[in-house]
Amino acid sequence: MAKPKYKFLMYKKLQNEKAQIFNEAKKFSESLKIPSELRGSVGLTGAISGCPSPLREDIEKAMAAESGKVVPLNVYVDQIREIVKDVYGDDYDACPVNTCEAALWTSIDVLFTPPMQGRGDKYRTRYIAPLERHLHHQGGYGRPYPPKYKDILADRGSTAGELGFYGKRQENLDVVYVPMVGAEYPCHGIKYHPVPLMKNLKVKESIEKIEQTAQRFNDTISGFVSLGYDTPGYGYGDKDKNGVPKLSKGIAEIAKFYDVPYVIDNAWGIPFIGTSIKGVGADVMCYSMDKASGSPTGGLIIGKEDVMVPIRRALGVHGARFGTGSSYGKAAYVNFDPGKEALSGMVAALKVLRDNPDRMKKPIDELYDIVVDEFSKIDSRIKPYFLISKSYNSGTVEINYEDSWKDGKLGIPIFSIEDMYSASNIFQDGMSAMGIIPTIAYDANIFISPGLGTTDHNGNLKGELMREIVKGLVKLIEITCEHAGIFE
Repeated sequence: MAKPKYKFLMYKKLQNEKAQIFNEAKKFSESLKIPSELRGSVGLTGAISGCPSPLREDIEKAMAAESGKVVPLNVYVDQIREIVKDVYGDDYDACPVNTCEAALWTSIDVLFTPPMQGRGDKYRTRYIAPLERHLHHQGGYGRPYPPKYKDILADRGSTAGELGFYGKRQENLDVVYVPMVGAEYPCHGIKYHPVPLMKNLKVKESIEKIEQTAQRFNDTISGFVSLGYDTPGYGYGDKDKNGVPKLSKGIAEIAKFYDVPYVIDNAWGIPFIGTSIKGVGADVMCYSMDKASGSPTGGLIIGKEDVMVPIRRALGVHGARFGTGSSYGKAAYVNFDPGKEALSGMVAALKVLRDNPDRMKKPIDELYDIVVDEFSKIDSRIKPYFLISKSYNSGTVEINYEDSWKDGKLGIPIFSIEDMYSASNIFQDGMSAMGIIPTIAYDANIFISPGLGTTDHNGNLKGELMREIVKGLVKLIEITCEHAGIFE
């Protein structure tokens, strides 16, 4: 089979042969030892926003015990604060919300946007964000600068345009995107679009570039934002002796120099066992507690006490006007209220993370061994190009294959995040065709997590089942590469 002359022709070929790929994948899946009653309800991810994982028995019991009690909700909030302070110290505080996006929205609006009161015209402010993955989240709250990036978010989300991600932009707030040194931003995918390839990011040079950008906009800077992940595929694989990503630490130092907050989006992160806000030196870290932390659906903001005061005030939990230590009232962001069930479950999950972190690490270790073993059996023509990493921060195993595109040759197909939203990501949709709930598989990066039907009621990994699911992914990659025409 002749190789396509150009990469866009490769993706055109994949588009034309998509149905055939799915049929072959589905046929192979019949040989997988996945019980028929589980097909379509087990997957490669721990949880996603639209499909939370089943709760562990200990979390369910804790929530059930609280459900029959009359408890003011500020009691749970204060319990969360205590747990966070137990780990990070009294200089840190916390506030629960209903989602990580709510955490980002509140933090960015409270800390980055100009004041609404006062005489005269409002001024504009800018926050700085690395040009990295998932930009529609952490980098979607301001008008993009430079203008060449104004369409960078394209059709992300279920509803595009002014009613979608554009609609969440904050008042008089811009966001300056900074391409990272060593990273690449080539176009890939059936829905052809720039993809951030971050594995080869150069930390020192990238920090210098962020600093230069800050100097350029020093009169309008109100904050910095980045992801909180710690894997090579996200550009955070270079760490200090304590396991803290050097890129994050560098951004924190720049933010401190300019006396503005640094907000980290660690949605797919686990408090306490993952990237430490204290180690980084950031001001705020935001979590999606239902993705990897074992909690029911909810978000969590952890931050330094001084910046947490206005955030907690905006959420109505910082105390009554007449002076109380805490409250649970109506404030600007009462729509982000997580509710009793989420709060009680979050308390239970955080206690486990504080007191028994190994319980969360063990299934990640076991998953890593399975993934390494199964990918050692993949077609020898593509086997050398996979970099497999383990992350306690995200509770994941990362599979990166950027290097397959070295030296200008056609490599393993890379699907853009736009492919995910347009139903043209063959790796994700192919898994669905196999009866496997997909995980994120775009930007030459695949994230596999335990939890979505692959752990028992106590959170232990179902190793045999997980292995069969990973086998399905390996075969899907082989089938797709064959149809892409990258093999001689």
